[in-house]
Amino acid sequence: MNGKDKILSRIMSDCDESVKAIEADAEKQRGEILAKAKLEADKVSAEIMAKAERKKTQLTASSKSRAELEIRNALLKKRREEIDKTVDMILNYLTGLDDNGYFEFIYKIASTLSGMSGTVYLNEKDLARLPGDFSGRLAAAGLSADVSREPADITGGFILKCGDVEENMDFFAIVSAKRDELEDYINRELFAE
Repeated sequence: MNGKDKILSRIMSDCDESVKAIEADAEKQRGEILAKAKLEADKVSAEIMAKAERKKTQLTASSKSRAELEIRNALLKKRREEIDKTVDMILNYLTGLDDNGYFEFIYKIASTLSGMSGTVYLNEKDLARLPGDFSGRLAAAGLSADVSREPADITGGFILKCGDVEENMDFFAIVSAKRDELEDYINRELFAE
């Protein structure tokens, strides 16, 4: 090998070493970049997973809460239906009593107005089946009242007019006034847990 070939060989060898060094350095940098990118990707992935887990937890809790609310509303609706049915049954029972039982109940509620006096208004059906001793039985219950021949627009029971004051003893009005107490009673009896 001549001097020129030796120089070329030396340059080639130096170039090969430089290329190897550059490649080694590039490989090292590539490794560092990949490691850093993997760490960053793992960090972002962990954040996404944590966010997804929080979202899943929120959705699960929200779904559970919504389901519980729907169940509660369905139960409340059913309770309301049962209470309405029971109230209707009470009204039907009272208005469906035979004449004797019906008027005995009238005398009983009249006794709650003991000491009052005025005019009693009944519905058309009750006026037609009025017992002969009705006024006397009212008086015995403590209510001094004349019976109006003008029918009242009520489901059953009576209205007592004392001048400008009216005592509404219509069955529907009585049951409506006692509805909260009835609901409490019905809830205790039908839905006690």
